[in-house]
Amino acid sequence: MDRFDAALSLSEALLADPLPDRWRHVQAVAAQADRLVSVADVDGDDLRIAAVLHDIGYSPAIAHAQFHPLDGARFLDAEGYPERVVALVARHSCAIVEADLRGITGVEEFHDEQSPTRDALWYCDAVIGPQGQLLSPDDRWTEIRRRYGAHSLVGRFLDEAEPQLREAVHRTEARMRVAGVVL
Repeated sequence: MDRFDAALSLSEALLADPLPDRWRHVQAVAAQADRLVSVADVDGDDLRIAAVLHDIGYSPAIAHAQFHPLDGARFLDAEGYPERVVALVARHSCAIVEADLRGITGVEEFHDEQSPTRDALWYCDAVIGPQGQLLSPDDRWTEIRRRYGAHSLVGRFLDEAEPQLREAVHRTEARMRVAGVVL
């Protein structure tokens, strides 16, 4: 079994039964990642693995801190996953901003590589809705604000993080155009 298939099996085992919508989201994020493997400077293998693992911290089996990027990263680290994949999971979609708002420490211990691979992961998460549906980033962020409330902690997180998220999306879309990947 290759690294991606092992990560896919792990994600399915942790998410499919207890959180079927989350599992559909993760599968669709991974499918987006598959589309980006030809984009310049994107490490397709690590992107695909991080995409399929990015939300495992929601699993009730491993949710200890109750902050999914950190729970997922700590679990993957304990399982011996590569440091880069662990950090991509810990820092996905500007998680450090939400951690700060929640007063949760630990995410800062993981390196934010600020690379095309990191941007591509953030892009993939930004274009997939909660049940795996394809959305524009604006529609995705609107959906999140509706689901949680514009004035909720998650709404405040998006207000603060959206410029960074939007920049990562724009950089990825520019790289996609150069690579001939349809937006």
